[in-house]
Amino acid sequence: MNFQQLRSVREAARRGFNLTEVANVLFTSQPGVSRQIRELEEELGVEVFERNGKRLTGLTEPGRGILQIIERLLLEAENLRQASREYTGEKTGVLKIATTHTQARYVLPRVVQGFRAAFPQVRIALQQGTPEHIAEWVISGKADIAIATEGLSRFDELVSFPCYSWSHTVVVPQDHPLASRTHIRLQDLAAYPLITYDIGFTGRSHIDEAFREAGIEPDIVLTAMDSDVIQQYVALGMGVGIIASMAIDQNRTQGLQSIEAAHLFAPNVARLAVRRGAYLRSYIYDFILQFAPELKRAEIENALSVGS
Repeated sequence: MNFQQLRSVREAARRGFNLTEVANVLFTSQPGVSRQIRELEEELGVEVFERNGKRLTGLTEPGRGILQIIERLLLEAENLRQASREYTGEKTGVLKIATTHTQARYVLPRVVQGFRAAFPQVRIALQQGTPEHIAEWVISGKADIAIATEGLSRFDELVSFPCYSWSHTVVVPQDHPLASRTHIRLQDLAAYPLITYDIGFTGRSHIDEAFREAGIEPDIVLTAMDSDVIQQYVALGMGVGIIASMAIDQNRTQGLQSIEAAHLFAPNVARLAVRRGAYLRSYIYDFILQFAPELKRAEIENALSVGS
């Protein structure tokens, strides 16, 4: 039994049993992956995968239990490497943060700047994507920390912590009829084409819920992942924008008027998540505590150990 065999099994399950993709991820050949899997099955005396001819189609019942053990073994192997790096180079390494554009653009710069001052030898890799991809990257070990919205709490493989609450804001051109309004209603917004986030991004579900509960069908004519993109199209007069309040940047929104909308949509909670059972380098704890000062290291360590 060796780690390459374990990685072959894990990646086969992750890649939908497509051995070509597994071979690409592991930098080997498809016959090599098949051989690693078959040798492990022979050593264990059970078939891990269901097959249709030579093609893998799913996990057997024993395979599902074995996969859980393999995941733990590979996680502990990575923890061992991280622990050794902690003691041989305490303040060097790479901090990989998976997050959304809004967090990376508007919230993280201050934290990253402070972290770099404390750990100048630690490089930072920001990976931006959808909340689902963000969670997947941390679960698979491609990132150390996930920062996104409430959706992170849905993944059992992650331990997530609430960090701060935020609301949505409406943005319109300064000559728009709504620009002079200090208090707006959902009915007011529904009278105009709307521009906001893609489904699954930056509290979009709370926007949809508010209109649905009010029995109003909004005319959402354009969606984007990026707050800056939304504001650009609002500035072109294509519609009324609904964006995250922290994305209001006066230097970049000249010609736009922001209107308070916290009373229209449910509050959102930014969450930070790490992989359950993972060994975190000291500098990772330092970054987390800079991002969410109300958290305590002991609290994080206890949460990581539960269910691991």
